[in-house]
Amino acid sequence: MIPFGPEVWDRMVAAVDAVRDRLRRTTAALEAAGVPYAIIGGNAVAAWVARVDPAAVRNTQDVDILIRREDLPAAIAAMEAAGFVYRHAASIDMFLDGPGAKARDAVHVIFANEKVRAEYLLPTADVTEVEMSEDGQYRHLSLEALVRMKLTSHRRKDQVHIQDMIEVGLIDESWLTRIPEELASRLKAILDNPDG
Repeated sequence: MIPFGPEVWDRMVAAVDAVRDRLRRTTAALEAAGVPYAIIGGNAVAAWVARVDPAAVRNTQDVDILIRREDLPAAIAAMEAAGFVYRHAASIDMFLDGPGAKARDAVHVIFANEKVRAEYLLPTADVTEVEMSEDGQYRHLSLEALVRMKLTSHRRKDQVHIQDMIEVGLIDESWLTRIPEELASRLKAILDNPDG
């Protein structure tokens, strides 16, 4: 372990930059290959939160993308051409950021229109439920689809992401009638106790 000092600060900044760089290279590769996708997870939440309050953006350690299962071969070709290494391990599809990279340094793949886990209430969104960035560089999940996916997963970090979106005013009580009924109780619990 290194002592606290300038090197620690540099490592913190480098870690955030590495995720952003991985995200940019991923979207560029998929866009160039014409593979339909959506940025999901913490990066999608960050993109939505940043539109309202950049100071409220929470960093994330990985990149998650949504693609259709039938597009996986085209995604593998595009990502490998960009220097990523495809791996399927423990039922997880991912693109490692180079041959020596760890799973933490990966782009994780979630398949559109499928349940991530059998016990999940709903399947994931489709890659058509996206918003394109103003510069046309990337596609991230629409707010409604993102909220559905976060409430379906409902892990602690998903709940925190919902809290972040509530805090900046992206989600409020009106959403209780906009989302599927089976998810409304989960949102209501977070709205009623936004600090967890």
